[in-house]
Amino acid sequence: MTQIRYYGAGSIPGFDSVELPGRLIVLEGTDGVGRSTQVALLHEWLEADGYAVTQTGLALSSLVGPGIQRAKLGHTLGDITLNLFYATDFADRLEKEILPALRAGFVCLTDRYIYSIIARAVVRGVNYHWLKDLFSFAIIPDVAFYLEADLEHLIPRVLAGEGFDYWESGMDVLRGDDIFENWRTYQTQLLEQFRQIGGEYDFIRIDANRSAHEVFVDLRRRLKPILKGMQPRV
Repeated sequence: MTQIRYYGAGSIPGFDSVELPGRLIVLEGTDGVGRSTQVALLHEWLEADGYAVTQTGLALSSLVGPGIQRAKLGHTLGDITLNLFYATDFADRLEKEILPALRAGFVCLTDRYIYSIIARAVVRGVNYHWLKDLFSFAIIPDVAFYLEADLEHLIPRVLAGEGFDYWESGMDVLRGDDIFENWRTYQTQLLEQFRQIGGEYDFIRIDANRSAHEVFVDLRRRLKPILKGMQPRV
C-alpha cells in the first residue's frame, strides 16, 4: 500500500484516502542522465513480471501541457507565471493519472516529479520556500531515485542526443551566447541544487556514471522490497 502523505499541511480537495494499493516510483535527474531509458527498462521489466504499469512525466497533462510548450517557444512568461503553469500541470496529472493509477493497484513510474521544477526554478532565482508551499499538495512517493552523474559523463550523452537545449543551458538567465559554457555553468548550479534538496526530499542516489545496464540492475534490486506485498497480475 502507498501511504498517502503530503509534503505540506494541506490535502487534495475531495480526496480522503489514507492508503492506496499501487506504488509511486519517481526517477529524477538532469538531462542526459538516462531517466527516460531507465523508465522504459523498468516499465518493460515490471510488465514482464505481471505488474500493471503506467508512466507519466512533466508537462504532459492534456490541460496545460501544450500551453507550457507554446509558452517556452516564445520565452515570454515570467518565472512565477511559468511555475504556476507547471504546478497546474502537476495537479492535473496527479488528479487524472497518478491517483487513479495508484487506486487501481498500478505501479506508476514518473519521469521527474516536483523536484526538477523546484531545482530549476531556484537556480533561476525563485524563492525556495514559495516553491515548497506551491507544491505542498504533492503526495510523497514510495521512493524517489535520483540518477546522479558528473558533467564529464553528461556531456557526451547530451551531444549524442539532441544537443544543448536552450532551457537546459540556462540561456534565458545567463549572459553570453556560448551555449556550451552556459550549459556547463547552468548544469553545475542545477546539480548543486539537487544535492541540497536531496536530503530534505529523501532521494536515493544512484550512480549514473555507470552503464545503462548497471544502473538498471541497481534500480531493479532496490525496487523489489518496495514492491513487496503487491500481487502481480499473471
